[in-house]
Amino acid sequence: MGAEVVIEGLTKSFGKQAIWRDVTLTLPPGEVSAMLGPSGTGKSVFLKSMIGLLKPDRGRCVINGVDIVTCSEHKLYEIRKLFGVLFQDGALFGSMNLYDNVAFPLREHTKKSETEIRRIVLEKLDMTGLNGADKKLPGEISGGMRKRAGLARALVLDPEIILVDEPDSGLDPVRTTYISQLFLDVNAQIDATFLIVTHNINLARTVPDNLGMLFRKELVMFGPREVLLTSEEPVVKQFLNGKMQGPIGMSEEKDSAQIAAEQAMFDAGHHAGGVEDVSGVPPQMQPTPGVPTRMGAVRRKDRVMEIMHRLPPAAQESIIASLSPEEQHHYGVHPRRVAQAQQQVQQQVPAGMRPPGDGVPNQHHGQLPADQVARIPGGQPPRSGTHRMPPNNGPGGR
Repeated sequence: MGAEVVIEGLTKSFGKQAIWRDVTLTLPPGEVSAMLGPSGTGKSVFLKSMIGLLKPDRGRCVINGVDIVTCSEHKLYEIRKLFGVLFQDGALFGSMNLYDNVAFPLREHTKKSETEIRRIVLEKLDMTGLNGADKKLPGEISGGMRKRAGLARALVLDPEIILVDEPDSGLDPVRTTYISQLFLDVNAQIDATFLIVTHNINLARTVPDNLGMLFRKELVMFGPREVLLTSEEPVVKQFLNGKMQGPIGMSEEKDSAQIAAEQAMFDAGHHAGGVEDVSGVPPQMQPTPGVPTRMGAVRRKDRVMEIMHRLPPAAQESIIASLSPEEQHHYGVHPRRVAQAQQQVQQQVPAGMRPPGDGVPNQHHGQLPADQVARIPGGQPPRSGTHRMPPNNGPGGR
C-alpha cells in the first residue's frame, strides 16, 4: 500500500505574500485524492512543498515517520524516491526518445543492468498504453501521449506516492477522461497514494476518493468525496457548479458591494453560468474490466459509512442513493429510512423555528436513529445520542 502523508499546519509565503497558511490534512494511504481551488490559490506550490522542492515557512509534512520540512538533505533525497511526479506538460527531455525518458530515473537512482531497465521500461510503457512508441521523440507525439509517457516515467521506481499537477492541461475532455481512467487503473494495480491538483470539475466529481479545496489562503475542506460533493459550504458549492454566483470572483474573492450588485443582476434574470443544479453524489469511475478491485475505494466507502450518521440528512440521502442495491444491503441502509428520520427531526421542531428550504433545523446535527445507522461488518455499532458534524479539515482540522 502507498504511504500515508500527514500534513500539519503547513504555511508558505513568498516574501510578504502569503500563499496558504496552516494547512492540515492527511492523505489516506492507497487512495486517490484531489486538491481543488481557483487559479492562483497555490495548488502547484502545495505539491512542490510536499516533495521538498519548495521549503514551507513552518509546519510538518510527515512521510514514513520523516518530516521533510526539517530533515537533512540526505534524508530528503531518500524520501523523494518514494514519489513519482507527473508535471503539467509531462516535463520530458525533448532530445530523448520515450524509452530513454522513462529509463532516466532508473539510470540516475539505481544500479540496475540495462537488461533489467529494459524490462521495467517496457512494462511501464505497456501499462500506460504506449507499447511500440518507445522510439518516438516527445515532439512527434500528441499531448495525451506525452502525459502518459510522463506517467510511465513517474512509475518506474515503483513509487508509494504519485503527485499529478493539472492532468487536463492541454488535453481535450475525452483525453482527460482517458488519462483519468489510467490513474484509477494504476491505483488499482499498485495501490499507490495519489494526489491530483486540478480545477477540472468533471474529473473532481468522478475520479478521486477524497477532495480538498484551497481558497483565500486556507484549506476550506478536505475529506471523502461524498462529504464535499454534498456540502452546503458556499465556496465549495459555487466551485463545483462553476457559477459566478458565490464568494469566488475574478480576483479570487468579492467584496459585499460586488456580491450585492451581482445578486441583483441574477435576480433580474441574468444567467450565472456554469452547470445548472449540479448536486448529489455522481457515480465514481471504476477501473477497467479485468483490472483488480481498487481497494482504496473500498476503504474510503467503509470510512464514509462509519461517519454517515454525523452528516446532514440531505447528505445521507444522496450518499445512500449513490450506493448500489448490493452495497445498501451490505451496509444495512435504505433511502426510505433517511427520509423517515428527516421527517421525525422536522416534526420535533416547532413550526416557527423551522428554516425555509428542506426544513432541517440544523443540518450539522442531522442523524439516523441508532438502530438504522450503517454498520461496517465486524465493526462496533455507533453510540447513540447527538453527533456533531465531523471536522471539515479547514484550518486546524484534519
